[in-house]
Amino acid sequence: MIAAFRSLKTYNYRLWAAGAAVSNIGTWMQRTAQDWIVLTELTHNNGTAVGIVMALQFAPQVLLLPVTGFVADHVDRRKLLMATQATMGLLALGLGLLAVTGLVQLWQVYVFAFLLGCVTAFDAPARQTFVGDLVGEADLSNAVALNSASFNAARLIGPAVAGVLISVVGSGWVFLINAASFGGVIASLTFLRGKDLHPSIRAVRKRGSFVEGFRYVWRRPDLRSVLLMLFLIGAFGFNYAIFISTMAVSVFHVGAHQFGLLTSIMAVGSVSGALLAAGRARPRIGFLLVGAATLGLGFALAAIMPNYWLFGLALVVIGISAQTFTTTANSLVQLSTEPAMRGRVLAILLAITLGGIPIGAPIVGSIADTFGPRWALCVGAAAGFCSALVGLRYLVRHQGLKVRISGGRFRVSLGEKGS
Repeated sequence: MIAAFRSLKTYNYRLWAAGAAVSNIGTWMQRTAQDWIVLTELTHNNGTAVGIVMALQFAPQVLLLPVTGFVADHVDRRKLLMATQATMGLLALGLGLLAVTGLVQLWQVYVFAFLLGCVTAFDAPARQTFVGDLVGEADLSNAVALNSASFNAARLIGPAVAGVLISVVGSGWVFLINAASFGGVIASLTFLRGKDLHPSIRAVRKRGSFVEGFRYVWRRPDLRSVLLMLFLIGAFGFNYAIFISTMAVSVFHVGAHQFGLLTSIMAVGSVSGALLAAGRARPRIGFLLVGAATLGLGFALAAIMPNYWLFGLALVVIGISAQTFTTTANSLVQLSTEPAMRGRVLAILLAITLGGIPIGAPIVGSIADTFGPRWALCVGAAAGFCSALVGLRYLVRHQGLKVRISGGRFRVSLGEKGS
């Protein structure tokens, strides 16, 4: 188990992880409050409105793709992250003041969601690639997994705390607390030891560098398969805000505290999945296939669960499998990509994963409103199973996967085909 935490031996990573943990808790608090205020205070249990908020928040990942990956590969990531984190803090402050004063309206939440998405589009690829600057190539996979564990450990705390605060003092104060939490990660970036950083090779500035990222991905069948799997699950499976909020309000008829608790319950699985990934020596595409298939099964179970607590149990399965899938995909892409191309490839990865949400979220939200939340969960199940088929196709065509029966038992073997 000690190997799963080996990146924490590095001072810079420990400092970064501590600051990020504070900020992540605030982020999950705001996500919970935002979903709750849209669903119960600004609309009458309208899942489509929650889907629109998600779409606006993640659409900039695609719209700004021509510049976000370029920026991550060419500028000082530490300074960029300080700017993006400060800006996200100011946006949380603005939305919090509107909510506290009772002036907030649905269109304003839409605007703030879009602005936050624009800033996050620059922040995410820089933050993902900055991990390599903190620990170097040897511990990159482990550091990526620990980042995911930290993010999801915050999901254990943030939503539960937000649920209590919403009931006691209102949603506005949750946004204000999140604004203050960005001070943690800004402070950690300020006090990093510059001499101990491992800056990766910067890309050469030239015309067509954006297109070069797509050409690089297109020449790699392994990357193409991973990105297609991520798109399917990102668009139709990563709509947890819709799934959990509509099930909590429309099916189980619970309040803000129980709503926040469901997200925290799912985080138990997410943290477990991230720590399991952190303990692996190297990521493999086979883990993606297993994660996607198990995710589909988790959604199918959640769709048929008859009560609140059994639904929460299904969310644990979803959390483990989703984190196995996303952490493995992130590590696999980073380790198999040339350092000078990493920012652009990760920007494409994030744009496809999160950019798929503007496509899928309104559809899933509309299905939840029209046919019920359980049918929306069935869409997530289908996405997981289809993604697993994509991974299986890659292993058969490019890795020579063969399944045979020998001695009454299934035998699985990989051939010698190239990737």
